[in-house]
Amino acid sequence: MFACLFLPLPASVPAAIAGGLEEVARGCSPRVEVHRPGLVTLDARGLDRLLGTPREIATELQRACAARNLPASVVVAATRTTAMLIAVAAPGVTVVPPGQERARVSPLPLACLLRILPSEGRESVFGRRQDLEAMLALLDRWGLKTLGDLACLPEAPLAARLGLVGPRWQRVARGEDLEPLVSSPPEAPIEETLDLDWPVEGLEPLSFVLARVIDPIAQRLEQRDEAAVLLLMTFRLASREIVSRRIELPAPMRDPKVLRTLILLHLESHPLGQGVDRVTLRVEPARAPVTQFSLLSRAQPFPEQMATLVARLSALAGERAVGAPALVDSNRPGAFAMQSFKPSQAKTPASLGSQGSQGSHDLQGRTPGPLPPGLVIRRFRLPIAARVMLKDGRPARITTERRGLRGGVVEQAAGPWRTSGEWWLARGGTEGSLPRRRSEEGGHPDRVERRRREGAFDRDEWDVALADGALYRVFEDRATGRWFVEGIID
Repeated sequence: MFACLFLPLPASVPAAIAGGLEEVARGCSPRVEVHRPGLVTLDARGLDRLLGTPREIATELQRACAARNLPASVVVAATRTTAMLIAVAAPGVTVVPPGQERARVSPLPLACLLRILPSEGRESVFGRRQDLEAMLALLDRWGLKTLGDLACLPEAPLAARLGLVGPRWQRVARGEDLEPLVSSPPEAPIEETLDLDWPVEGLEPLSFVLARVIDPIAQRLEQRDEAAVLLLMTFRLASREIVSRRIELPAPMRDPKVLRTLILLHLESHPLGQGVDRVTLRVEPARAPVTQFSLLSRAQPFPEQMATLVARLSALAGERAVGAPALVDSNRPGAFAMQSFKPSQAKTPASLGSQGSQGSHDLQGRTPGPLPPGLVIRRFRLPIAARVMLKDGRPARITTERRGLRGGVVEQAAGPWRTSGEWWLARGGTEGSLPRRRSEEGGHPDRVERRRREGAFDRDEWDVALADGALYRVFEDRATGRWFVEGIID
């Protein structure tokens, strides 16, 4: 079931009047197609549960148009083409019972076909206006006056004389749809502005102001079956300074409480510093997502809950301390980057950590050293400092001050696996130069620490088996000569 709203408008009509019919249609259905200014169709399926019978739906649409001083024709029919043809020909409210489409459009003149054409420059299955005008002139010479006359012609001879365009327009004359309704996105931005009599300071009074701005936006998003993906805020301070803020949402959402909480948490982390006397909020919409959780897996939190949690953690710990790990193009052990947390793109721990019996893998998928089948390594996020005694250049004894890692005599040791890189990023070096050894630097602590800060890494890794049966992975930082325990092999 479809509905059509038609209002004959001259070319010089104001944009506010031309968009009035579209606003009426979008207030009733999220699927609206604007053919040209003054001709709008909408999908009316499902409105019977809200408004009632087709007659009541048409009456409600006419009442909404009258509230905006728009004397539009309203037609409700089973096909979109029937609703458009009758709307451009008959004023008032018309309801076409299902099955009577062809009978109701048959008495209409052939000129109605010209009146349902879309605006210039828009592609459509109806074809070009020039071709239709030529066809109507030919049909007039044949003595055809109404859509019923065209609908009764035999299809094969009509196609032989007019080509493929003849049977196509014949289907239109019978009230049949040539294409489905293609919902067009609204051109007007979703924006609300509120001017205050006096400036407000503090988050609590500003929260009430934001509620008056966000609530109508959330209602418009719900009517259009859309959700916000970007919040653009503009605040005019008491000093007449304009401050703009931007919040990218991790997932489309339209809950007004969640949106207000996210804005308040952002302002808590980035205070405005002065009172506010004007608030403008604009959102970038997107199609509202449909969340369907699996019955076979553990329930996951909704994106709105995760967005609020991440915002609270960011306000508490800082934006750079909250996020999701991302792979980087580096062979540095344990290297990763922090990016914005998005639930739809969040990686599971299995995809970031060890791969079971396949060995030990870091964030880059690199295998520092071969492990026997069935063994994995539990890496410490921060390596534990250790003291290592060497014998013939191999670890002989390991001791640490970390509780639970007693250390002991090394019975077996495999290695070393040497890893180095990013020396070309060191300040003062040139591309293609080799890293300097400790003897060349003189071992000065300041030079060694500067080299560590500049990003170069150079290490030897060992897998050791202690007398008590513990298996460790240890490494020596060759830039400082210090030893660390990187993880425990299980």
